[in-house]
Amino acid sequence: MDQTKIDALRAQPIAAFDHLIGGKRIPASDGGRMCIISPIDGTVLTTTAAGTSSDMETAIASARAAFEDGRWASQPPAERKKVLLKWADLIDANALELAVLGVRDNGTEIGMALKAEPGSAAATIRYYAEALDKIYGEIAPTAGDILGMIHKEPVGVVGAIIPWNFPMMVGAWKLGPALAMGNSIVLKPAETASLSLMRMAELALEAGLPPGVLNAVTGEGRVVGKALALSMDVDVLVFTGSGATGRRLMEYAARSNMKRVYLELGGKSPNIVFADAPNLDEAAQVAASGIFRNAGQVCVAGSRLLVEASIHDEFVAAVTKASEAMRVGDPLKVDTHIGAVNSEVQLKANLGFVETATAEGGQVVTGGVRMLEETGGYYMAPTIVTDVTRNSTLAQKEVFGPVLGVTRFASEKEAISLANSTVYGLAGAAWTTNLSRAHRMVNAVRTGVMHINTYGGADGTVPLGGVGQSGNGSDKSLHAIEKYVNLKTAWIKL
Repeated sequence: MDQTKIDALRAQPIAAFDHLIGGKRIPASDGGRMCIISPIDGTVLTTTAAGTSSDMETAIASARAAFEDGRWASQPPAERKKVLLKWADLIDANALELAVLGVRDNGTEIGMALKAEPGSAAATIRYYAEALDKIYGEIAPTAGDILGMIHKEPVGVVGAIIPWNFPMMVGAWKLGPALAMGNSIVLKPAETASLSLMRMAELALEAGLPPGVLNAVTGEGRVVGKALALSMDVDVLVFTGSGATGRRLMEYAARSNMKRVYLELGGKSPNIVFADAPNLDEAAQVAASGIFRNAGQVCVAGSRLLVEASIHDEFVAAVTKASEAMRVGDPLKVDTHIGAVNSEVQLKANLGFVETATAEGGQVVTGGVRMLEETGGYYMAPTIVTDVTRNSTLAQKEVFGPVLGVTRFASEKEAISLANSTVYGLAGAAWTTNLSRAHRMVNAVRTGVMHINTYGGADGTVPLGGVGQSGNGSDKSLHAIEKYVNLKTAWIKL
């Protein structure tokens, strides 16, 4: 990465953003604006439209009209493929610009952002572009005088509510398969990180996506998100975010048209280290990055470290050393390892978890404090808390910040019991050289993704989904397409 280019992009002023409806930038119907605060230094970057429920209704109507007249859904798969591939190329071509814009908005360290945001988004769009003309219907095994066919049709209008931690990456997980299958979309970005996703949506229009197929409305979730979820004209709602919001969305769906709702919610993922781990130094480095990258603001973060008692002290010391070597600071500097917490509200919540943990008997080994307050930004030292008990707040509640809770265990059975002791089930890991144990851990830990001798890095070829209160349905892989199609049976008497 070229620091000079990054600095030049950082210096550029950011124009105000409006909604994207029917292929045009549209201001809020009442003229409302929201200030976008940079977590890097607490300054106002720009403003976006503060959407109203009326704005959301207009966007939904635009998506519905686009779907019904077939301007996208009726295009041959090969034509949709061309547009999506061009969109991916445009994202790649503008990758650094998009990454810097996103970092200024949400604080992710640039080294991670460039790969995880535009890099991942382009790869995801390209994956589904290549897949869409290879999705076949089915012929049922019927009697000779009957032809049973199963068609896969687009569902119609998809509402997508995207979080602030990785807006482009997570956005592409929803947009890629939904658009590939011919649906129209209404996108609701997060209040505190919408800019890169809005710019990415504009690039879709430049690539040739027909106006109205992809619409985006900025604003508060309690206003425009609620209107999207309550709409009688949205067929499927997809969401990544908190469990509390996910519950409300399901309630809104039940109160309206009983739309299908797919949720990727929180996690309290266990990273389990046995004494026979293949390389304890590597495991310690990965454990640190697995919780502290992006300031811990990762859904699948390994926020619970479960360590076999015989190596507990040694391993905690190694993870502490690795975490203290990680540089916290300006996320637009290429040598920064940990960037800013997304908002002051989130920072205060993170620090509150540390206070609660110590009150409940936890021991802060390192961190636990705000850093670089003089910059005006929202920075927190990577924090490790030991002596975290099974039912403590830090073991049960998702922090979504750079806070690692450590619990020791005496046996494989206890490790499994601890791993499964929360309401969540999004990700997990086990470190061991025992092949049989590795397979037992995969089978026994209730989670959507289980790593062995690594943490993170699963690509788009495999699904990401949760069990328990971590949600339902899957993002990534061909399985994600299932959320965006209806199965229609044709039963023909010959």
